[in-house]
Amino acid sequence: ATARLPFRDHPDMRLRDAIDSVFQANWLDKASNLEAIAGALTLGRDALVLRDDDAAERAQVRAAAPMVAVPELPADPNRFASTLAAAGYFEAVGFSEEDRLRVASYAAEAARADVREKARDLGDYLRALDMRIAITPFDPQGRARVVQLVNKTNQFNLTTRRITEAEAAAMETAPGGATMQVRLKDKYGDFGMIGVLVASPCEDGRAPAPAWEIGLWLMSCRVLGRKVEDAMLARLLDAARAAGVARLVGVYRPTAKNAMVADHYEKLGFVPRPVDADGDRRFDLDVARHAVRPELPFVSA
Repeated sequence: ATARLPFRDHPDMRLRDAIDSVFQANWLDKASNLEAIAGALTLGRDALVLRDDDAAERAQVRAAAPMVAVPELPADPNRFASTLAAAGYFEAVGFSEEDRLRVASYAAEAARADVREKARDLGDYLRALDMRIAITPFDPQGRARVVQLVNKTNQFNLTTRRITEAEAAAMETAPGGATMQVRLKDKYGDFGMIGVLVASPCEDGRAPAPAWEIGLWLMSCRVLGRKVEDAMLARLLDAARAAGVARLVGVYRPTAKNAMVADHYEKLGFVPRPVDADGDRRFDLDVARHAVRPELPFVSA
């Protein structure tokens, strides 16, 4: 309560909303608290910056958590803000509506965590969230956010391919295939756009044909465990059947950060091929045989 007091009551406090996200005030070491903060916000620790005026604390965190940015600070506290600004940690090439709502979304995640702890099982938890999902093709209105999400997502990203706005615009009108921009909200808040998928016609000599190759599939880690990937696959299968496509080909390109999705396609029922010479992995799904639609905890928005 003492630690929260200035954040709540001091008239010049600029971080007032921060205590509604994650507030760690205890006797644990800084590295452990940073790990807890990253977990609560579903961020990698390499997305964190620690500003600490104690040189010993800075050294301890650098040793225990080298992926956290820990800038060296001047002796004069009046220069702290300018030092942080000059380091460029918080610069961005774009700023979307989802970015503007980020603090509110972190506070909502704390409320979801409370529901998760009280739920009897995962199904109860997901149903209690009253989720609404919207899956639509790429369009000019969502283009900037699509590009931002593609270019900054590293963990739940099957190929880590990067695109420009011009490339996204071309995908909107490309013949054949399918594009998806996925938005999710629940009773605690709006996540905004959290998923992107692009499937394009391909010919690789395998039967059955024709086929679509999934060259982009990525999601925000904030929605892991909510069956969003199942909803995306169900929508993709509907589009493939409507277009007369017989087979889906999933591509996984391993990177230093996306090991968490190495078994993504196999969990969805795809059959693995041998590893390509360049290290890529491909997985096949027979559209006609994959007829079972999973029970999904969403209402389409």
